Amino acid sequence: MEITYRKVDQDTLADFILIAGWANDESIKHLATPDFTGGGIPDVTAEELLDHVHARTGAYHYMILADGVAAGEFSIQIDPPQLLKKVKNTGWIGITIGRPEFRGRGIGRTAIGFIEDECRKLKLSRIELGVFEFNHNAIGLYRNMGYIELGVIEKFTCWQGSWYKDIRMEKYI
Repeated sequence: MEITYRKVDQDTLADFILIAGWANDESIKHLATPDFTGGGIPDVTAEELLDHVHARTGAYHYMILADGVAAGEFSIQIDPPQLLKKVKNTGWIGITIGRPEFRGRGIGRTAIGFIEDECRKLKLSRIELGVFEFNHNAIGLYRNMGYIELGVIEKFTCWQGSWYKDIRMEKYI
């Protein structure tokens, strides 16, 4: 399987329709979007995502393609406010493998390698991310790729009626 990447088209809704579909997928939305209230994670529209991207500076968005098919997406934000450790030239990353048939096939690992290369090109020296404590597969992947835990935020997200931590991890690149 050939994995390639392309920048998200920020001039049309097409990519954002795909991304919104993945963001609203009940089987994975709890892995990427926090439920801060315990009342559930509201759906998002493609238009809302597009507006959010246009309003934010210092962010890069990519589609992950598997054999030419959009399998997922990732973003890199430079020095965003949600960093736990305020270190200049840090990339905050988020990644979603949206299509179920591509999950568990090594695409996330390959994408993280590409993300790290992109962060180096952007002259970033550090990557930080957050992962919910119940996302054991992602935690294992990040640890295997050299990310270390730098802290936790208690009771960060609600899932299935219980509150969970957000584990913050970092890697110097």
